[in-house]
Amino acid sequence: MTTAANTPSVSDWCLPANPARLANDETHVWRASLDQPPSQIEGFRRTLASDEKARAERFYFQLDRERFIVGRGILRAILGWYLNSAPERLSFLYNSYGKPSLAGQSGRDAICFNVSHSHGSALYAFTRGREIGVDLEQIRDEVEVDLIARQFFSSREIAALGGLAPDQRKYGFFNCWTRKEAYIKASGEGLSLPLDQFDVSLIPGEPAALLATRPDPHEAMRWSLQELTPASGFAAAVAVAGRIGSLSCYQFQWPGLNRNP
Repeated sequence: MTTAANTPSVSDWCLPANPARLANDETHVWRASLDQPPSQIEGFRRTLASDEKARAERFYFQLDRERFIVGRGILRAILGWYLNSAPERLSFLYNSYGKPSLAGQSGRDAICFNVSHSHGSALYAFTRGREIGVDLEQIRDEVEVDLIARQFFSSREIAALGGLAPDQRKYGFFNCWTRKEAYIKASGEGLSLPLDQFDVSLIPGEPAALLATRPDPHEAMRWSLQELTPASGFAAAVAVAGRIGSLSCYQFQWPGLNRNP
């Protein structure tokens, strides 16, 4: 179990160098807005594969449909930039739990990625040859913190949450939730992995960490967790197999990538 030393602040997210290079010992996380003008939405739509376009059309509400198109288009734009490839030429594979990967990529140099979105904002996380997961959540007052914790958190996490002052409990809850989600997404098993079978840190101000895993106690040593602060009012975390290494946080900006559609 390893942790990065510092939590990137909102001001740490910058435009990337041109071109950005993703080394084997690096982790890159990009933030982006999914609410874009019509011309940009259409540009992204043109880069999607036929199955992605069909999936977009199944959304009932226009806002959800447009955000899906933008979300997939941005993912393709960033991957195309790393690979020096046109975004529309990329193909995805999916494991039995629905986690995507790039077709034709394998081994220690293969780009691994994960995506999360919440209320019109998105995070994209990338490594080479190491599984990765990311989660983003808007911090909301209406969430029934104690009820959800009793349903999904481990006894250790419930006790830690209960020990927080009332004004800190909401932040502890979202710390816990994003770290747990990032880990299960990185593992590739999604919600098939019971949330109460592992413990994460959650106390505000303390480093993000995977504290314990069951039934294999050694599993916790294989992963690193890092808290992220992409915007005020949001909680986020990234989980990486092995060491996170050098972490860079980027702002996606149209037309900042020269291989955008």
